[in-house]
Amino acid sequence: MKLFGSFDGGNPDLLHDCLYSGWRAFLTVALGFTGIPRFLAQWVGSLGLSPNMLLVTLSIFFVVLGCFLEGISIVVLTTAVIQPIIEQAGIDRIWFGIFIVIVVEMAQITPPVGFNLFVIQGLTGYNIQYVARATLPFFILLLAAVIIISVFPEIVTYLPEQMSRR
Repeated sequence: MKLFGSFDGGNPDLLHDCLYSGWRAFLTVALGFTGIPRFLAQWVGSLGLSPNMLLVTLSIFFVVLGCFLEGISIVVLTTAVIQPIIEQAGIDRIWFGIFIVIVVEMAQITPPVGFNLFVIQGLTGYNIQYVARATLPFFILLLAAVIIISVFPEIVTYLPEQMSRR
């Protein structure tokens, strides 16, 4: 067939990346229709956790979702359900926005199927195990950032508070 013949001599990594991106898009739509992320977020909210345990649980929840979904999909599929839980726990929404960005970025480099691992693999040509090991220091740095902003939330909220005083 002419269609499949057009891939001869082409870049096999490009084909792999296209198929992988298509699979991610399909998985995002499928999980959105099934409501699994919404159900899991509601389940986390029903546990009645303290604010700190809620953040730890949500961190684990987002990292696990990051193995299957891309970052924006995680945020879009879960934020509407998690926001009331966060507000009820007394967690600042601006602080939580920064928190979720950092945690979702952690999720994107989490093996075995962190989306950014495949991007790095495609750019460098190294195998996925090497790429996963090489990104471990960045995962640790992001984890340290989450711990720092959790212990010192003023790092995140200082500037917005100063701006709202005007």
